[in-house]
Amino acid sequence: MVTPILRCGRFQLDLASPRVMGILNVTPDSFSDGGRYLSPELALARAEELLAEGAAVLDIGAESSRPGARPLDALEEWGRLEPVLRALRDCGVPLSVDTYKPEVMRRALDAGASMINDIWGLRQPGAVAVVAGSDCAVCVMHMQGDPASMQTAPTYQDVVDEVAGFLAERVLILQRAGIERARIVVDPGFGFGKTTEQNYALLRGLDRFGEQGCAVLAGLSRKSMLGAVTGRPVNERVGASVAGALAAASRGARLLRVHDVALTVEALKVWEIVENRPSTLISAGLNPASLHA
Repeated sequence: MVTPILRCGRFQLDLASPRVMGILNVTPDSFSDGGRYLSPELALARAEELLAEGAAVLDIGAESSRPGARPLDALEEWGRLEPVLRALRDCGVPLSVDTYKPEVMRRALDAGASMINDIWGLRQPGAVAVVAGSDCAVCVMHMQGDPASMQTAPTYQDVVDEVAGFLAERVLILQRAGIERARIVVDPGFGFGKTTEQNYALLRGLDRFGEQGCAVLAGLSRKSMLGAVTGRPVNERVGASVAGALAAASRGARLLRVHDVALTVEALKVWEIVENRPSTLISAGLNPASLHA
């Protein structure tokens, strides 16, 4: 059974229903919104928008992980992150930092981050120890290869089995280090070393990844797997992104990492009404019994 509460530093995040994680890229080169929020002032204004739209978590990244992206020096990465993290420390929701560098993780946690979102699945030397020495949540993601080469020729015998096996191994390693499942999130890594067909196989089999009892994160927002189906360029994939988020939610994802928070939150409200979840009905001001009258 997937844990209903994610222990996230000083926060306890209720995952009885899917929650939306708003993407905040303080980068010049991210695939969708690179450069738009690079300055601290623009980043903070964007964070306020995401919070007003209903983001339950903010995921802040200072190094692009798009295919072909160049690695970033840790000091430069921290220089982008620090002013944003410190300004948002008391914003009222968990702050997730998208990094794979142990030194950046340590500084981010000291500055108020409540979650580490690592595309390398805490495989860098020292990363597990940093997280184990804190009370933060951690998201471990699957990636075949690295950002520079991952989309060259991704190959699997069975993508769902192999990704599930990798994540199960990482969860076991984290548990042995003293990090309980209530702090662990797993992410199959849509677009990270996968073809379009492999991405959709993962989406169809997403319920498999919750079998370890950890929350599942799905990050499909605006990605090329959506453009391959719709023919739309990256900034015209909002409808497809919302559809992908709902498909992921219906298969057990409890964290949905998105650019378009408001529309995803609205779509989830309708989806949950259809699923007849009493907590959502009550929060919407409806009497659950009235829908059966």
